[in-house]
Amino acid sequence: MALRRRNSSYYQATAVPAPRRSELDGSVECDVCVVGGGIAGCSSALHLAERGYRVVLLEAHRIGWGASGRSGGQALPGTAAGHRKLERLIGASAARAVWDVSVEGLELIRASIARHGITCDWVSGTMQVAITSRHEQELREQQSEWQEKYAYRSIRYLPREEVQALLATRRYIAALEDANAGHLHPLNYTLGLAAAAERLGARIFERSRALDFRGMSDLTVRTARGEVRCRYLALCGNATLGRTAPALRTKIMPVGSCMIATAPLGAERARGLIANNAAVADMNWVLDYFRLTADHRLLFGGRVTYSGFDPSRIAATTRRRLLAVFPQLADVPLEHAWGGYIDITLNRAPHFGRLAPNVYFLQGFSGHGIALAGIAGKLIAETVAGQAERFDVFARIPHRDFPGGRLLRRPALVLAMLYLRLRDLLG
Repeated sequence: MALRRRNSSYYQATAVPAPRRSELDGSVECDVCVVGGGIAGCSSALHLAERGYRVVLLEAHRIGWGASGRSGGQALPGTAAGHRKLERLIGASAARAVWDVSVEGLELIRASIARHGITCDWVSGTMQVAITSRHEQELREQQSEWQEKYAYRSIRYLPREEVQALLATRRYIAALEDANAGHLHPLNYTLGLAAAAERLGARIFERSRALDFRGMSDLTVRTARGEVRCRYLALCGNATLGRTAPALRTKIMPVGSCMIATAPLGAERARGLIANNAAVADMNWVLDYFRLTADHRLLFGGRVTYSGFDPSRIAATTRRRLLAVFPQLADVPLEHAWGGYIDITLNRAPHFGRLAPNVYFLQGFSGHGIALAGIAGKLIAETVAGQAERFDVFARIPHRDFPGGRLLRRPALVLAMLYLRLRDLLG
């Protein structure tokens, strides 16, 4: 089926108006330079500006150009690693602190939307859905763990009958519904954070890739046509940071994720698919996820790619996944198909830390970045202000390089993902 609109994401097509900011040209001074204009970078700039710091943000393209403006838009508690793994890595007390920060991240989204008047179509409610009996057992264990260990009371286990009453598909046999989590328009949310930071005095430069940095107590960040002199540096470029900080590249792998958007379905037909308007994700390692938009389309995404983003190919392959869930949409055309890179770590835990006492970094959100990246920006501001306890809990999480070196690490990841796909198929 041909796309009605090629080379366009739904989010770009429905973005709120945003200024085209100038490229950095010349030398500027500030207290903190932030590199990266996604949620992590814009949140860092906002929370630093709220504390009275002079902030300059450098974005290589435009605000929200990367994963923050292209994702599924699901805001979730926890991390992609899961808290049992975190407990093995850093202990139960520190893992609980990470959990608490992630839940605060959900609260921060709602507070930021209200305080700064961000128009981003926030909807409360997510569903994690089971395909196999193994998934169903994992959901029951997760419900028990979250409620008993973390006192997280907003979740509810749904048996097959309730799931199929809410979702117009017979694919899923159980679900865990979370009324505290939710979904939003990620690009508009990111643009809203940037605009709020600017209103508080932060300066944002687009088309201004940070090439490198040098110095110790006084830092200089160099771009193609200018430089930023600062006391602190926050690296928030994630998968698109590139060669700015070579030491960080071995700890993450950019992995492509694909999405499609249908033509408008109308309110009645859309709600007939997802009666509670939740964002839905299955429990496969290489998962499918979907939700409705404010204008009654179905967004559907998932899987991964290692070979670039041809919109026609994305449309064909992802539409097959969509029809496996909702075969009744066979008559509905697609209007958008797009892809982008997310950064994953080997253990799927977030990777925060320091390259120097005054150089901080945030990366490795591994698909859990909507809520976690926002609160991570707040942790950066706390740390610059001398309150590093919460940031340092995350910095304690150990991370290994991806195996295979520069030449073989991507083929090694492809083989690993093939194994995990086979595991999904075998249940």
